Amino acid sequence: MGAWDAKPFGNDSAADWAWELDESSDWSPVSETLDLALSGGYIDEDDATLSIAAAEVVAHGLGKPTQSDAYTESVAKFVARVPAPTRELVEKARDALAAATGPQSGLTELWSESGEADWSQANAKLLAALS
Repeated sequence: MGAWDAKPFGNDSAADWAWELDESSDWSPVSETLDLALSGGYIDEDDATLSIAAAEVVAHGLGKPTQSDAYTESVAKFVARVPAPTRELVEKARDALAAATGPQSGLTELWSESGEADWSQANAKLLAALS
């Protein structure tokens, strides 16, 4: 999984994805990433990881980040140059987060097997930020 932390950007995939926001001037890459978790079927680990990271970017856009550190520098720069997220994008982020952390998610399986409660707590905090 390449995870070192339960936070949204506490893994290799999400941290790498955040750097891609450096070239973005609108919310479309975030929206497209959220779509990965909204396909309606089983969500693989990577898609779930990226969807959670994208939901965190939306939380940053709302001024309610749950993670602010070296791994979110690109996120902060992105949010500074785009308008606030729309209500529809916020709803999409909540739905994607629910799917990415739900029973049809490979990432949920992996974190459940690890016995770590931090991941569930981090995602609950993110959901609260999006509400």
